[in-house]
Amino acid sequence: MNYSDSPKIEDGSDVKNTKPVPQENLFLNFACNLIIPSFTFMKLSGEDYLGIKLAIITALVFPLLYGIRDFIVRKNINFFSALGVISVLLTGGISLMELNAHYIAIKEASIPSIFAIATLMSLKSSKPVIRIFVEFVFDIELINESLRINECGTEFESLLVNGSWILAAGFLISAILNYSLATIILTAQPGTVAFNEQLGTMWALSFPVIALPVTLILVANLYYLLMGIKRITGLPLEDLLKNKTTT
Repeated sequence: MNYSDSPKIEDGSDVKNTKPVPQENLFLNFACNLIIPSFTFMKLSGEDYLGIKLAIITALVFPLLYGIRDFIVRKNINFFSALGVISVLLTGGISLMELNAHYIAIKEASIPSIFAIATLMSLKSSKPVIRIFVEFVFDIELINESLRINECGTEFESLLVNGSWILAAGFLISAILNYSLATIILTAQPGTVAFNEQLGTMWALSFPVIALPVTLILVANLYYLLMGIKRITGLPLEDLLKNKTTT
């Protein structure tokens, strides 16, 4: 928003009456999606505590409730929360039915694989996934105006294609890491305390082994797009980002 469009505070009656979207609580996120499920799987699965099935249900309730809470509080569908809810439901179903651990490995790999394929297939549509991402992060109206003036729309489209391949690669790497981690760790018989403990170990390692490297790839892709758009449009960095702070 430009400075000239900001609400003018004179008598207090012209202030824009909109509530900002609440910021995500990172500690609560980690507690519900990583720490509590891992601890419950590894420490509370014995018969002296919750037992095998109740431990599975308890461990998975926390990320499930967090995803629902995130939607209610923030009033929008968070991509990663929605993905987490789907993953949790699938993991819970497979574990409670005591199916072969290979199904969990397939599940762990299938979700990011689907997103990788969808990202590339969307390039054939009028609204590729990467364009939606760019419109969410960057001031697309300002960018479009600059592209029209400089007549560099083709170069911008090439940038988006490259960004799509990088995004798809991030999802594909996530799929490979997910499958490998599940295959290596889940060796016990499903429906046993040992299997639950291995589930907890896999859950705990999911962040450093999977989430961290994939996040770095996505950040690198954001930087690539930012530098590319800056080069193509000639716009300064502070003008490119959406909802930039103005004084």
